[in-house]
Amino acid sequence: MGALDAGCFEDGLQNRIGLEEEVEDMATAEAAKVVGGSEMDSESDAESTRSIEDAVRVLLQGLGEDHEREGLRRTPHRVAKAFRDGTRGYKEKVKDIVEGALFPEAGFETGIDHADGASGLVVVRDINLFSHCESCLLPFSIKCHIGYVPSQGRIVGLSKLSRVADVFAKRLQDPQRLANEICVALHDSVKPAGVSVALQCWHIQFPEERKCNFNTNSLISDKQGWVKVLVSSSSGIFKEEKSSFLDDFFSLLRLRGVVIEKGDATHSHVSHWCPSRSLEVHLSNGHCLQISENDKASSKTTVPQTSMVAAVASILCCVGEDPSRKELLGTPSRYVQWLLNFKSSNSDFQLKDHSVCNMSSYGVTNGNVTSTNGIQLALNLPFCSQCEHHLLPFHGVVHIGYMSKQEGIDVERSALLTMVHFFACKLQVQERLTRQIAEAVYSIFSNGVMVVVEAYHNCMISRGIEKVGSNTATIAVLGQFSSDPKTKSLFFQAIAKNATSGT
Repeated sequence: MGALDAGCFEDGLQNRIGLEEEVEDMATAEAAKVVGGSEMDSESDAESTRSIEDAVRVLLQGLGEDHEREGLRRTPHRVAKAFRDGTRGYKEKVKDIVEGALFPEAGFETGIDHADGASGLVVVRDINLFSHCESCLLPFSIKCHIGYVPSQGRIVGLSKLSRVADVFAKRLQDPQRLANEICVALHDSVKPAGVSVALQCWHIQFPEERKCNFNTNSLISDKQGWVKVLVSSSSGIFKEEKSSFLDDFFSLLRLRGVVIEKGDATHSHVSHWCPSRSLEVHLSNGHCLQISENDKASSKTTVPQTSMVAAVASILCCVGEDPSRKELLGTPSRYVQWLLNFKSSNSDFQLKDHSVCNMSSYGVTNGNVTSTNGIQLALNLPFCSQCEHHLLPFHGVVHIGYMSKQEGIDVERSALLTMVHFFACKLQVQERLTRQIAEAVYSIFSNGVMVVVEAYHNCMISRGIEKVGSNTATIAVLGQFSSDPKTKSLFFQAIAKNATSGT
């Protein structure tokens, strides 16, 4: 396969990943020693981790996967670590963070900080956080803004505001409750004249919704196509009708492009912001089933496997939650339904069976497949997939360029979208996804194919690494693209032009 004959590379990659994980595990163990803790706590944590690992193996089996295959062998361990890190807030206390971080500061004595008109408002904006949605267990991203008015002649270390917010973000959450909990905790621990918290939250769409709602003509973004909610919570002087502090807080947020009006505590609020709720039907016992777009069309429902649902319920127990809590009653079923979007399939995809047509009657375009300098272009094909290393979603766009030996022969853009969806809707790694798409297109257009995939990975931002805004790009080339630098350069130029114009 030339450029795609990567057997040796993949073996080396797996060995490198294993080595990196061993180093990461050692670093985690050393950090635990520094933090300290009883031997009993350590044993309890180890037992919980093993239980989560067992539950993940059940989930992988339910997806038709072999958890012993290369690529999945350490997935239960990685997923357990991700869940434990993502819910570590249950074991952290705000008091431990704030104690020792309160400092005396002249000019903030009672009566001067607000009553006599000297504005003492302190605002920390754009705190990047990540939490897990209590409705479906998927991570959601947060941009947190905190304002407070010092009182009693003392201020708090600015970093502590972020750390307190992170304590509550690292629990299963709902946006409004998260804002309320951060606000109350800071008010009770710092004892200021008032606190105000505003959160911008983004939740990834489910694949069914994403296929329908993704704007393929807009620029790629780490928040593109996500559900967005803006919520706020206030205490003390921020709630007084005659106080200008809330106006000042919102004015400072407006400078960062965050528009929220006074009195609108749940701007853009929806009763169930999680996209999984729009795809479910409720049962009399409080649990739920999900209906995909295909199920809706065929009037059939898919019942999540009982063993998988029970496995997710056990994970909730292991991280310190109560699966019988009202807000969590349907969570195991919803998480299982998300995973079933990526169920392993033995079927193969043959692009030649999907809308290959003679383009002589269509001109140079067909369903937004365009032609430039002899290269057929299908840009910004959206996808959502699931990382097989961490069982976390990654999403983005696929750009395909190909050259046909038979003039006038082309393929519908809708067929390419179907192909991308086929390869994405399974446990994947981006490198493999890129290669599979290239090989499928090359099977028809053997003159030359180039595929570029740009994606955002939740595993890069939600499990302790938190490399916000990082984007991964992968390339696969076959045929003329691999031997002709000029042709490859023309394809890159087309992608760049498309990104600049947004078309």
